[in-house]
Amino acid sequence: MTRLVTRADVDAAAAVLDGVAVRTAVEALDAVPGLLLKREDTQPIGAFKLRGAFHAASRLDPAVRAAGLVTHSSGNHGRALAWTAARLGVPCTVVVPDDAVEAKVDAMAALGARLVRVPADEREQAADAVVAETGGALVPPFDHPDVIAGQGTVGAEIAAQVPGLTRVLVPVGGGGLISGIAAALAGTGVSVVGVEPELAGDAAESKRTGRPVRWDRARVARTAADGLRAAQLGALTWPHVEALVDDVVTVPEEALGRAARLLHAAGVPAEASGCVATAGALVHPDLVTDRTVAVVSGGNVDPGWIARVLAAR
Repeated sequence: MTRLVTRADVDAAAAVLDGVAVRTAVEALDAVPGLLLKREDTQPIGAFKLRGAFHAASRLDPAVRAAGLVTHSSGNHGRALAWTAARLGVPCTVVVPDDAVEAKVDAMAALGARLVRVPADEREQAADAVVAETGGALVPPFDHPDVIAGQGTVGAEIAAQVPGLTRVLVPVGGGGLISGIAAALAGTGVSVVGVEPELAGDAAESKRTGRPVRWDRARVARTAADGLRAAQLGALTWPHVEALVDDVVTVPEEALGRAARLLHAAGVPAEASGCVATAGALVHPDLVTDRTVAVVSGGNVDPGWIARVLAAR
């Protein structure tokens, strides 16, 4: 049976991340009464991914870490790992799918990462090949207990910041963030609900059918939420979602635009993936009870997408 990440694991990760990750603010979104925002877009690399990447890297054998950190990522995790590698003084290689947002690719390169561009369906195998070549360590984007525990510190912070917390709405891609948050809040009575784009709704289908479902890459690539284009939940994240998450709902692309306009008008520069939880509150208003938090997972926005969305106003 799969061992799930626990609150003790999350608390241990929080100790490692003290002074590294920002304890991000929780703010009201006046346009949606009862809804609060957890501002992970204000992390040093503009997204929550810093938490899991740094925590996982910090737990590696130093000799292995010195050979280099390796991952596959469309953007935010790669950027987080490149930032982590620079801070730790070790090399970093990111295998980048060919449909990644160029602004995110440029940000990874600016932090010193070596980039390997491949077709999206080849990214895992290519990352394994880099590990074999360099002797470095793979730090996967979501399916690893240390990554999940690091991401879970978002949930632990929310619980401490919001007395009477009732529900957390969390964007879902590969499931690392929602797995960690659900682990941090397990047994507290707080409801954890995932939100996905309809165009990448594999986790919602998995939750509904009770078994992990894979969507093909071309199908999930249609959503503007580039950080949520994972084709399926991981072998480790699925058991967390199955056991600890109350529900996973979906939202149409139009709702991402609506959420983006509300958030940007409020001074929250969320990227498409970072708008998804707020979109969930707009599309499913019954999910917003008193003291509900939507996680704004990142602010590394695709300039072309946000220009089109704001112009559509």
